[in-house]
Amino acid sequence: MAKTSAGLKKPETTSGPAAAVSERDLPALRRRVTGVLVAGQVLGGLGVATGIALAAVLAQEIGGSAALSGLAPTAVVAGTALGSAPLGALMNRYGRRVGLVVAYLCGSVGAAIVVAAAALDSFTLLLVGMAGFGAASAANLQARFAAADLAVPERRGRAIAVVVWATTVGAVIGPNVSAPAGRSVTPLGLPAAAGPFLWAAVVFLVAAGVIGVLLRPDPLLTARALAPVEPAAESRNPRAALIANAGSSRARFALAALAVTHTVMVAVMAMTPVHLAGHGAGIELIGLVISGHVAGMYAFAPVMGRLSDTLGPLPVIALGMALLAAAALLAGTAGPNHAQSAAGLFVLGLGWSAGIVAGSALLTDSVAEHARASVQGLSDLVMSVVAGVGGALAGLVVAVGGYGALNLISACLLIPLAVAHAALVRRREGQ
Repeated sequence: MAKTSAGLKKPETTSGPAAAVSERDLPALRRRVTGVLVAGQVLGGLGVATGIALAAVLAQEIGGSAALSGLAPTAVVAGTALGSAPLGALMNRYGRRVGLVVAYLCGSVGAAIVVAAAALDSFTLLLVGMAGFGAASAANLQARFAAADLAVPERRGRAIAVVVWATTVGAVIGPNVSAPAGRSVTPLGLPAAAGPFLWAAVVFLVAAGVIGVLLRPDPLLTARALAPVEPAAESRNPRAALIANAGSSRARFALAALAVTHTVMVAVMAMTPVHLAGHGAGIELIGLVISGHVAGMYAFAPVMGRLSDTLGPLPVIALGMALLAAAALLAGTAGPNHAQSAAGLFVLGLGWSAGIVAGSALLTDSVAEHARASVQGLSDLVMSVVAGVGGALAGLVVAVGGYGALNLISACLLIPLAVAHAALVRRREGQ
């Protein structure tokens, strides 16, 4: 690790050492990093939300079956999962900037493949493209940890929440541009549901450019350079991350909370467009419902972050579980009532926000500095794999038992998490 004449460490990159950063420089650097991450999240959220709103609908059109429709959002989640480990490895070696840029580029290629699949009427190619599209979602998830790299512990929840909140702008706009995006490709003989993916491919390229040019110096490399202890190389691999995570009951619970929260959200959200379409909703109404859901996910993240910093992450995770259960009740009993479905999806988003912000803060606080990046990558891998399985089964559950059964099963997933939460709270009170 290089040092200046004043003894300050300089973060190293693949192209050489960056400019030295002192404690006095940190407030301005935090603001700059946050601003760049916010810009990237706006664009990334726009691209992901534009495409994901109609992923199941496009899959049903190409596959010809509602039972297959859940495989499209599942492929997105699987792509997010498969991209998490390589993305974590890239970030560990080269920093956040390189990892985020590569992920957005992969997402752009994936979106283009989805458009090609629609043109060729190939369901297999569609799933391949959806998996590549999921890499952009992995970038959006990992950006929240980039915001925490330089944050002081007492403001870590808010730092994470600001970047999560930034997704609101693009994510709310995204589903509502699905209709004009669809109209833009129909003259080309493509299904309207393919249009959003063409637009997303372009947006991801812009996001990659913003991050690649402006995210300097790299927050992760800077945090490591300023750390009092040099991280051991062996601490930055998946096996070391697993060991570090297993050694902390709080870290284990945080990982479980992230996985269950994301799974419940993905399973219910993925099949809601199919449910709405089955009750006569058009593409504009579906986009509006998904926009409300996304607003719940991201717009209130600063509130969840402040609550997490003030009350602690555990009470906010409990709030998230209660909101997810309420959402399952609302959505599962909505039937043809589109207003109730919209309310259920909005509450579902609120529950996800509470669980993800507080769970991410708890995970970061529960693991030593040198192991955080690896454990964070592991957490996104696990939550994406579990949610991918849930999304894959969601289509089958709806085909066999209906949308109400899917919501009931999703609510039941919260029971063991609530038991673990109660045990952790009792253990903490007994100390």
